[in-house]
Amino acid sequence: MSAVTQEEVIRVFGDHVGSDNKLLEECTSICQLYNLSAETLLYKWEALNFRPSATRSEISEFTMDSIIALKTQIQRDIVKENAKRPQHRAIGVTNTAIVNRSRLPVNMHKTAVVGQNPTIAQMKVEEGFGVPGPSKSSSVVFKGPANDPSSRKYRSYRYMYEKILERSEALDDRIEEFSELIKEHYNVAELGDPTSGTDDDIIVTGRIVYDADTADTAPPRLTETSMALEASRANGGKRVALRLDSSVTIRGAAQGAGSVGLFPGSIVALKGKNGGGNWFLVKEILSLPPLKPSPTSFRLPSIKSDSAVDPSFSIHIACGPYTPDADLSYKPWRALVKTLKASKPSVVLLMGPFIDVQHPKIKTGETDMLPDALFRSLFIEHLRTYLDSSPGSIAVLVPSIRDLISRQAVYPQGELDPELTASDPRIHLLPNPSRFSINDITFGVTSVDVVYHLKKEELSIKGAEVDPIPSASPDDTGTDVMANTCRHILQQRSFYPLFPVPLDVSHEVNLSVTHLDGLRLADGTDNPPDILILPSRLKQFSKVVQTTTMINPSFLSKGTFAKLDIAAGSTDSYKERIKTEVVKLEA
Repeated sequence: MSAVTQEEVIRVFGDHVGSDNKLLEECTSICQLYNLSAETLLYKWEALNFRPSATRSEISEFTMDSIIALKTQIQRDIVKENAKRPQHRAIGVTNTAIVNRSRLPVNMHKTAVVGQNPTIAQMKVEEGFGVPGPSKSSSVVFKGPANDPSSRKYRSYRYMYEKILERSEALDDRIEEFSELIKEHYNVAELGDPTSGTDDDIIVTGRIVYDADTADTAPPRLTETSMALEASRANGGKRVALRLDSSVTIRGAAQGAGSVGLFPGSIVALKGKNGGGNWFLVKEILSLPPLKPSPTSFRLPSIKSDSAVDPSFSIHIACGPYTPDADLSYKPWRALVKTLKASKPSVVLLMGPFIDVQHPKIKTGETDMLPDALFRSLFIEHLRTYLDSSPGSIAVLVPSIRDLISRQAVYPQGELDPELTASDPRIHLLPNPSRFSINDITFGVTSVDVVYHLKKEELSIKGAEVDPIPSASPDDTGTDVMANTCRHILQQRSFYPLFPVPLDVSHEVNLSVTHLDGLRLADGTDNPPDILILPSRLKQFSKVVQTTTMINPSFLSKGTFAKLDIAAGSTDSYKERIKTEVVKLEA
């Protein structure tokens, strides 16, 4: 880590510290002495001086009187960290290693002990590893999330600090947002309270939840008799059991579907009435309004015709795990590297987990290499070699909450530390999930298996179609079960629309409710991505839903990855421009 300057301290702490020269010098000295960033120093100060109360929580003002206490706490943390650190052991004495998932000290990133495990090729991490290679202009135009310091800090939030009020407000805001969409789309003047008895039918909105009084399975499963609707606080804020009319209809759904899927967490609009009983009778289900088609689907490329960049490009997509559970040889990954060198795609999109914390041999410590060093040796070194051999190509990396090299084990998740790639401009680090664009094609990507989670929790409700929406693509017939499951992601406008997370897969998500904004599928626009990457343990597929191409490349450890070829925008149809293929990995 480079030495922290006074300007960085002022940027993080503000003018209060900047106006006091002595305080500013002390802060800078502490950062340099203990090898801390200004952001880390601020976090330590907030943790030390956070004062919660029943009515108000605040952080004390930072003054010179606080410096001694802060130094003492930092020294205590160092002593505790050193006590946890394993002593040096001779290589080959034992296969057990203690792996600390917390961020490793900088001085431990530069060197690594190479183990004698025969399943891992012995690779030495050189002292100068990671220095960016010669600058080369990219053959594609890449646009990702904002990368300024404040945006990166927001994405790298500290989790497990959620308050009940903040969680409830985040959930309530989502219902209110969709309520406004429903009112505008269906021309509804006012929404009703589902818990109030009425003589006439009303339209209500809310979130589908389990009815705790009728759920008779553990873990609970959604059925027609165990559904309840949770309204927003603006419409009562209570829960009411749902009952479906025998002749229930479905308005505004995809043409040909003949049914609608409901799952815990889905936002719905229902028409019916509460006749004074303890449940709301649903006579009609109103589908959520679809997203607007992207400009690309109307053949409106964003790359100017006189641009020096060729709008056509190719992309290879793979998702971890990158090695089978039986060993740490990473043979599938090495086979993919050979494929990359042979085909030389313009873009390589890799999704975690890279160093999987759930891998049996990682859990038992059957490697003496530090996680960062293992990642650099296995992935970054190969990527840099490939990018050197293919001038103009780029790599895009998206982490997983199972990644041992990530600072966050929470969803949404910030990008990997730039130190892992030495800020190589050819390797782009993205949060999980994220949206980005390459030339005039927009992408959405997440490493969470949301398709499987939706599929296992979805309850299909059949009903007569009323005013169905014709498909924007001839490939989207409305009858494909898997395509309809993926359709929830578009309609709910979220990379992960379930809530709560299913109990048996909760360890795969670790959802941060107060940061649901980070899961928005159409952040800043009302357009879906042209291509949505949804890796899943379910069988690999490539399907068109509305105007979005949904791709499940499966996991590289299963021997599959995806290849896309995008042609330049012309009079060709949207379908003809994007060629997708999920292929088997060559041995």
